[in-house]
Amino acid sequence: MNWLRALFAALLLAAAPLTLGQSATIVYYPGTDADDMRVDYYLRLLKLVLQKSGGNYQLQPTGQAMVPPRVVQQMESKGAVDVLWSPTNPDLEQRLLPIRIPIDKGVLGWRLLLIKKSDRERFARIHTLGQLQAMEAGQQRDWIDTGILRANGIPVVSAGLYKPMFQMLASGRFQYFPRGMAEIWDEAAQNAHLDLEVEPHLALHYPLQTYFFVSRHNPALARRIEQGLQRAIQDGSFDALFEQCNGKFIRRAHLGSRTVFELRNPEPSAAPYKPSGLHLSTAPLAPAD
Repeated sequence: MNWLRALFAALLLAAAPLTLGQSATIVYYPGTDADDMRVDYYLRLLKLVLQKSGGNYQLQPTGQAMVPPRVVQQMESKGAVDVLWSPTNPDLEQRLLPIRIPIDKGVLGWRLLLIKKSDRERFARIHTLGQLQAMEAGQQRDWIDTGILRANGIPVVSAGLYKPMFQMLASGRFQYFPRGMAEIWDEAAQNAHLDLEVEPHLALHYPLQTYFFVSRHNPALARRIEQGLQRAIQDGSFDALFEQCNGKFIRRAHLGSRTVFELRNPEPSAAPYKPSGLHLSTAPLAPAD
């Protein structure tokens, strides 16, 4: 059957031009803050895959600030948003059209803890999940991670917006802020005046796949994005961009020397499509220290 799958992939890449025009403006959701550095990798990947799909597309961020639930509503009703990237769950996959190729190799499911420097010794004494469950985590209310943490017995203090959460941590509203490996170092530096730091010996891990999503009214765009992803995977440019944007942060995390608490995702995605040539890491992503 392997030859049959290979033939199907070859036919997909050689398919006739799709109904989406060769030149178009595609509106994407950049997050709630225009200067959000977390956008960089996903936006660069979207540009890459659209280029690989053979069209001449202009990417444009949404013209107004919107929270994620509003973005999904816009996409459902043929609104102004064409594409977003997000960790997936069954509700999102039902309401929008997912391109089932994990775009960050599951890296967003590996979380380090941002803490107050004054709590360093307190966290150094944590060796079990039960000990961590005695403390409160902070998360944005509409993030998928909030439900995952609560399903694993971790108390969560939720907030409506992202940026104020660093001040909330500093003022003791919660004791730690779980963040992605490619996010936390810049966040710690940007909030150094609050005396925050990356906790050095703990990590959380849970299955979390991030997909590109488009409106169910626009299957042609979904096919373009999938075609571009396939080509980027096959020619190595996907892996090259992932390494360029994420590799140094993964190595800096030193996962091999951390105590990792494995958590369950109560709402897993449908089985993701794993195209030939894409290495999905489920073990620690960093080499041994």
